[in-house]
Amino acid sequence: MGSSWLRPLSPAPGDGSHKLVCFPHAGGSAISFGPLAECVGAEYEVLAVQYPGRQDRRREPLVGNISGLVDGLLPELIAAVEGAQDFSLFGHSMGSVVAFEACARLEQKLGVRARVLFASGRRAPSAAQPELRVHLLRDRELCEQLLQFGGTPAALLEDPEFRELILSIVRNDYRAIETYECSADAMVSSPIVAMVGDRDPDASLAEIEVWGSHTTGSFFAKSFPGGHFFIDANRQPIGQLIRDHCTRALSS
Repeated sequence: MGSSWLRPLSPAPGDGSHKLVCFPHAGGSAISFGPLAECVGAEYEVLAVQYPGRQDRRREPLVGNISGLVDGLLPELIAAVEGAQDFSLFGHSMGSVVAFEACARLEQKLGVRARVLFASGRRAPSAAQPELRVHLLRDRELCEQLLQFGGTPAALLEDPEFRELILSIVRNDYRAIETYECSADAMVSSPIVAMVGDRDPDASLAEIEVWGSHTTGSFFAKSFPGGHFFIDANRQPIGQLIRDHCTRALSS
């Protein structure tokens, strides 16, 4: 199981269920979507991506670029969705970009389309990178950045062993997202639903609305109360949002 990219977070309801594949943020792991999986609904089979180098894949080398993550993930993702009647993708922060690239590859290689691509807490793929390069920060500054964004318990950063492990993973993932480039005309045909926290220091509602230029399908953007990890305090309404848009996509 150690080399597997996908983790089941909810039992498969049976034939005809809707698969929801979730892509974690920089430094994140598959289990971060456990609480959201409980809120999505029993008719959904929720899977989450486990990037190399963390938790049960901690002995595997980290992957330092977005295309490499998609390359590694794609065979399992194809196997998971090829036989599925319906599937959607949900990415948070860095995971939104990985999900977008995976969505494009599935369309190009298989001719299959995600019912909905949910992009959370991330500027559009073609948006200019901010001047601050987080992956180049010194350890102390990187710790401060993580505490500002939330999502990382301060107690873990105070422990030297955990801090070294966390910073190596986070620095790698930020390098991947901060060296990622995407043209303004990169496109998927899946409808895109973008969401953001109204106090997110890394993205604004205006910035996530640019996601609409990357789909030939429909587009919807919504702001929720909270910072970068607004999902934690809004699991129920986000679960409802997922159900509403997946149902709408199926009926259109």
